[in-house]
Amino acid sequence: MTSQDKLSEIARCAWRIRRYAVRMGEVQGQGYVGQALGYADVLAVAYGHAMTFRKDDPDWAGRDRFLLSHGHYAIAHYAAMIEAGIIPESELETYGSDDSRLPMSGMATYTPGMEMSGGSLGQGLPIAVGIALGLRHQNNPAFVYNSMSDGELDEGSVWEAAMSAAHHGLSNLICMVDINNQQADGPSTKVLGFEPLADKWASFGWHVQRVDGNHLPAVLRAFDTARRLTDAKPRVIL
Repeated sequence: MTSQDKLSEIARCAWRIRRYAVRMGEVQGQGYVGQALGYADVLAVAYGHAMTFRKDDPDWAGRDRFLLSHGHYAIAHYAAMIEAGIIPESELETYGSDDSRLPMSGMATYTPGMEMSGGSLGQGLPIAVGIALGLRHQNNPAFVYNSMSDGELDEGSVWEAAMSAAHHGLSNLICMVDINNQQADGPSTKVLGFEPLADKWASFGWHVQRVDGNHLPAVLRAFDTARRLTDAKPRVIL
């Protein structure tokens, strides 16, 4: 497959992820559909290209782990896992309903492929650090992906975990930060300024890439670079 064919395939994947998210939002007449539409390209690259997993065995020990720290993005994550074949498309119509495996905020106890229960922001990266360290002790080559939003950068636990990841040289940890400048209390940069963000992560000992999250070639290159690096540093894609 040529690089252009791969990009076209991932673009179609992202389109279907957006469509699944809109269909789920229609079920309840609500949901964080905007986040899903904006983040679909990142999820398409993650699930359609970068990650190793078995769709029929979501608990396979050799899988790459994807942690959704921003639990309110669950509708986007479900859509990506439907596209990946981990969740049956037929369950889409149950989104947010009683006894559904697809609650409005991600819950590891309910949903196949969901590695953590999200909702309380700032918890994903600390959990990801622990998993990445555990995998290394087990000589398991799997990667750990932690997906989070810029509003979570307000939480001190994020920076404690970032420092710990660098201290332990967790090169199997890849963090993605969605910089959309939106959180419940207003624009993220007005609530608590975080720039220069790339410099902050670099000063904590991380390998940093900053890309346009809706430019598929750039996102694809960023994921490939993060996986191929050989230095003993955790990686972050902003």
